[in-house]
Amino acid sequence: MTEKKQFRAIKGTRDILPPDSSLWNWFEQTAREVFESYRFHEIRLPIFEQTDLFARSVGAETDIVSKEMFTFRLAEGFQGSAKDGEQGVPQAGEQVSLRPEATASTMRAYIEHNMQALPGNVKLYSVGPMFRRERPQKGRYRQFYQLNVEVLGQSDAPAIDAELLEMLLVFLKRVGLTRTTLYINSIGDKNCRPQYVELLRAELRKVKNSLGPDSQRRIETNPLRVLDSKLPHEQEIIAKLPRISDHLCAECRAHFAKLKNELKLRGIAYEENWRLVRGLDYYTRTTFEVTAEGLGSQNAVCGGGRYDGLVELLGGPPTKGIGFAIGSDRAILSIEESGNLPVLPGLDVFVAWMGEPTYPAAVAIARKLRDAGLSVELPGEEMKFKKSLNLADKLGARYALVMGSDEVASGTFTLKRLADAEQQKLSEYDLLEYLESEKRGTRG
Repeated sequence: MTEKKQFRAIKGTRDILPPDSSLWNWFEQTAREVFESYRFHEIRLPIFEQTDLFARSVGAETDIVSKEMFTFRLAEGFQGSAKDGEQGVPQAGEQVSLRPEATASTMRAYIEHNMQALPGNVKLYSVGPMFRRERPQKGRYRQFYQLNVEVLGQSDAPAIDAELLEMLLVFLKRVGLTRTTLYINSIGDKNCRPQYVELLRAELRKVKNSLGPDSQRRIETNPLRVLDSKLPHEQEIIAKLPRISDHLCAECRAHFAKLKNELKLRGIAYEENWRLVRGLDYYTRTTFEVTAEGLGSQNAVCGGGRYDGLVELLGGPPTKGIGFAIGSDRAILSIEESGNLPVLPGLDVFVAWMGEPTYPAAVAIARKLRDAGLSVELPGEEMKFKKSLNLADKLGARYALVMGSDEVASGTFTLKRLADAEQQKLSEYDLLEYLESEKRGTRG
């Protein structure tokens, strides 16, 4: 006899089940409401892109591209587009990857659809899954979820950076993440950053033998990433390294000073962190990170920065840009651990109908209640009265609407509040009015 195989979610992935999915929907909907109040608009991006897009934008030497992406080749017979062979369109046999982040895809869409022709700054956000083949740990998965926000245009005014940070903190406060810390830094630009990188590389070479294998490798490939190291024995060494804040050009110093003034204007508290860097060449000036309590040492829920050279790097026109990504998995975990969980909508009405002749009237009233915006559970089969109320209670219903032949004949309904067993008889009109006002929270 063949043994039945039990299928399970692949390691590093997970199912988000009710009621957790309601929390996720609330989190994402709150993001949409906050972002759109600042005139951001949603962009929906493909799950996979040409591998070279990520290699060019994220960097071929980064761990993301070299170790962590899920990459595969397009099958023979794949048609890239109606214009087969068009430059830039993926063809059969070419490598594509599941997206490890969303910024590269957003830049590709910005260029492809000539979005620089739109009036004002182009302000975009996206919501969805990302994929990285990293070691799963608390709050980190191989399929994880992010909120991504980008501002693209012709200006790099510090006020743009500050308003973006204001919006970010408004959102985090709205979802209950109040014990957060904003860290900021400036990493210079093409006029001053290369000299700092070479100075840092020279200093790191002097202490190379005291560093771990990853940091030793990064000395030549990406020395800024050494500053990200969390290895205990490297911390004392890193603390003595040159700080980029001491090597900024006059323009970058002025930009950073104006950013701090803009944050002060908005009443935004922050801490400067000289080790907060981005190891990719296109990042310039402003970098930032937000940490939240309750996530242990890996407590960052958001990171971002200015990337004024990225659109050009990918073949687009000269464009200034800044953005951030919020790790939804980690942010929601922090919300849960903080105890600041929202009161989410539950089941409003359980229709406890009895007797087959009553069923058509139950179907009709359930439809009217749902049309009024109420959540309604209508059993598909007749149930005994006590069993109906027990099920309504287990489902967390606020009310049970009791319907028998007498109620249908008289045109009145018995509405029972399950929290205290208080009940009242109401006409259909009064029932709808009462429940709608309850839903709006206008009754005491």
